[in-house]
Amino acid sequence: MAIPKIKHYIAGQWMEGAGDGEILHHAITGEPVASHTIEGIDFSDAYKHAREVGNPALRKMTFQERGLMLKALAFHLLENKEKFYEISKATGATRGDSWIDIEGGIGNVFSNASLRRQFPDLPYHVDGETVGLSKGGSFVGHHIMVPKEGVAVHINAFNFPIWGMLEKAAVNWLAGMPCIVKPAEQTCYLTEAMVKEIVDSKILPEGALQLVAGYGNGILDHVDMNDVVTFTGSFETGKKLKALPQIIENSVPFNLEADSLNCAVLGEDAVPGTAEFDLFIKEVRREVTVKCGQKCTAIRRIIVPEKLVEDVQIALGKAFAQTTIGNPDVEGVRMGALAGKEQLEEVTKRVAELAKSNELVYGSLENKGEAKGADWNKGAFISPMLFVNQNPMNSEDVHNIEAFGPISTILPYKTIDEAVAISKKGKGSLVSSITTADEKIAREFTVGAATHHGRILVLNEACAKESTGHGSPMPMLTHGGPGRAGGGEEMGGKRGVMHYMQRTAIQGSPTMITEITQQYQYGGEYKDTERHPFSKYFEELEIGDTVITAKRTVTEGDIVNFANLSWDHFYAHTDVTSLEGTTFEQRVAHGYFILSAAAGLFVQAKKGPVLLNYGLEDCRFTKPVYAGMTIGVRCTVKEKVDQEKKDDIAKGIVKFLVDVYDETGETVAIATILTMIKKKDQG
Repeated sequence: MAIPKIKHYIAGQWMEGAGDGEILHHAITGEPVASHTIEGIDFSDAYKHAREVGNPALRKMTFQERGLMLKALAFHLLENKEKFYEISKATGATRGDSWIDIEGGIGNVFSNASLRRQFPDLPYHVDGETVGLSKGGSFVGHHIMVPKEGVAVHINAFNFPIWGMLEKAAVNWLAGMPCIVKPAEQTCYLTEAMVKEIVDSKILPEGALQLVAGYGNGILDHVDMNDVVTFTGSFETGKKLKALPQIIENSVPFNLEADSLNCAVLGEDAVPGTAEFDLFIKEVRREVTVKCGQKCTAIRRIIVPEKLVEDVQIALGKAFAQTTIGNPDVEGVRMGALAGKEQLEEVTKRVAELAKSNELVYGSLENKGEAKGADWNKGAFISPMLFVNQNPMNSEDVHNIEAFGPISTILPYKTIDEAVAISKKGKGSLVSSITTADEKIAREFTVGAATHHGRILVLNEACAKESTGHGSPMPMLTHGGPGRAGGGEEMGGKRGVMHYMQRTAIQGSPTMITEITQQYQYGGEYKDTERHPFSKYFEELEIGDTVITAKRTVTEGDIVNFANLSWDHFYAHTDVTSLEGTTFEQRVAHGYFILSAAAGLFVQAKKGPVLLNYGLEDCRFTKPVYAGMTIGVRCTVKEKVDQEKKDDIAKGIVKFLVDVYDETGETVAIATILTMIKKKDQG
């Protein structure tokens, strides 16, 4: 039977490399799965297609359109997930392992789809707040972020062939950039299957996604200043790529996320018999054995109080002994195999190196175990192994050598300060965790260790039920770490999206900056409108549309009545004898009364397109209002955000800038009110 050859997807075409290529083997059975080769593949075609076809298509879409595109893609992939689970078995993964990769990756797409709500209804992003640059207010500054005009090149690791692609690609697609994905050769057949499903769905515009499967020698030869490179893998390889002349000369952004010697710390209070001790053992066992230890976030160093070393060793030994190894298709199997025989050889070398300076207390390389439903010798099987190092402050190998498998080492500490110091000897990691019920211990470790870890999980009984665990990066939080971990950041919600955009400072008059940002800037010209903005449908409203209201004089009765109605009897509103030493000259009106009175002035009472008012943003009270002062309101359309149709009502979000001013024209209160407004076109 002929062995299938992994295909590349470049410039809208599926193609094979020349020659027989290199054979990939099933991690459980050892049988050939596929072959891969890049011989004869022209990477320049991929860059040209991405820049000339994919990039313009994505750049012209708004954030809302891109987000809805991701939502549709996520639903499509979820409906077709079982085909990926079947292929994933060849990587040695159990169903649970594959869930992290497959549904975890799809979940990342869902999360980024929802992130659209934090961006404007524009192809570009308006970043931060307006900056006043002149005394009179006629010259201001702002920042916009536009999608880069190049392509994101993602060089991924073998351990997560789907998650590794989707957690990056979802972000660059939302930002408005296309990508070229280069998965690691060991498991590229699973990435190929996912890419084929995405391409066949036709949900993404052509050129948004291309695939180079297998080796990628020379793939970075064509990068320029508009491109972005991300790399996940070994620190040594990442350093070499980051130092390539074309990366340096073109100032190409390069995000490096490398394997690291992550640690888990047990608090001194978490002794045997406590819920925290049991949680710690469970968490370590899981992070050592999930994906057969092939996770960049796996626990490599187990830092425990020296008085608890033996207890932890015994408990982990029992936990590891209950981990059934074998064919994931067989019921009861909890750990599969490493990704392949090459990976097994690499891990074996690293274990031998660790054994020179650390005591092996559980597991063995010499004694082969039992693989349930499989032949241990044909697959890439390995048993969990546990070392102990009694002198971690004066040892180096345990903090430098990583066996990328189910291997970890127990390290004792005397004080929490020493635990922090031991954690830092890993020279930077993606994640560390501390399990403790003592808030003081948690704070001391977190603040002390934060400089050397990209993420810190504080685990105890209170959050255990819903905790996502030590090894699970979350889409809305940054994933990366300093030093050995690469110094990069991925995901992180809006932070990650901005990695694929160019931030540019803009300067001009408030009216001009309003037009560029499509957000009304304070001090800009108002647009006269014959009809009240609340009588206009979403499509009819324009940025700058303003209603200038009638005025109202605030009375002593208003202040007293509002205090009685709201039960807000704060002394500044009710007790004129208590004002000495304050900033107030007399009894002051409640800020919330001023807003309420403002609403009474600008709201149009009769039924119209406005469906509801659901919140305030950036509300500030800038000047006291006393009885006898007269207020008016300028209510201006500040920003419009389209929404998908729900509940059979087509609608959008309109933000109104409410500027309340006194008889001198000076602003006394300012806020942004969020309204939901019906569209005229309900189709």
